[in-house]
Amino acid sequence: MANSITLFKRYIGLLDEVYKQSSLTSVLDGDTELMGAGANANELVIPKITMDGLADYSRNGGYVAGDVTLTNETVTFNYDRGRKFSIDAMDNEETAGVAFGKLSSEFIRTKTAPEIDAFRFACYASKAGVSSITGTYTTGEDVIDAIVQASAKMDDDEVPETDRYLFISQADYNKAMQVDITVNKDIFDSFAAVIRVPKSRFYTKIDLKDGTSDGETDGGFAPASDAKAIHFMIVHKPAVIQYPKHTVNKIVTPQENQVNDSWMFFFRSYGLADVMENKLAGIYVSYAA
Repeated sequence: MANSITLFKRYIGLLDEVYKQSSLTSVLDGDTELMGAGANANELVIPKITMDGLADYSRNGGYVAGDVTLTNETVTFNYDRGRKFSIDAMDNEETAGVAFGKLSSEFIRTKTAPEIDAFRFACYASKAGVSSITGTYTTGEDVIDAIVQASAKMDDDEVPETDRYLFISQADYNKAMQVDITVNKDIFDSFAAVIRVPKSRFYTKIDLKDGTSDGETDGGFAPASDAKAIHFMIVHKPAVIQYPKHTVNKIVTPQENQVNDSWMFFFRSYGLADVMENKLAGIYVSYAA
């Protein structure tokens, strides 16, 4: 589809920007020091250890031998998306440089960050084996009770209390804030952070538009036909494998462009969002019935 750029009659230094937040899941980006590069370029190899428990000690025979097993968990990168844009040099000049000057930052803020968040939430919510519950919360007390139950479940599963992040929909957060502050404050303060998530990013499944098929040329994402809206998600940071391996954000000037007299912007994001096999209990998701 051709670019649509309205030329300014008078140059102004303002742009009618779209209201969007930057990435909300970046707090979960993992430490890659423990991850070795996989045999293939699209994989990561993560060491995983299992061992036997205690056994009876014998005063005659001494210690019972135990086994320690060190294996490698191989995960494949599951996110590879990109776009390129071209703006004629004269269009950019006649719009006082706003057209291209704001393009890259606006694209990352309004298109890239929301999609990456939505993709990650959907990956974690739909992972087989994570803790989940469905329901409808009418009051703030309902929301608080559900969060308390979720925390108790993670406690019973021996998930460490540190590094737990609560991602919650704006609507459910507003309900919870109507409860006595001495109650909700104690609950919210137990998390490393409480992050409110816009509804558009918070679904159990999403479809990524390919940018070329009929009805998908505008790209981006949308909730899948069988998606459920998420109320809240508790994530123990060490449980997720969140690794933005490769991000390309480059600009080609008209002078460097060998095809036409245009500015060109290229963006590519290549990464991974998954859950550790031994730490599925570190994810708890509540979604609509």
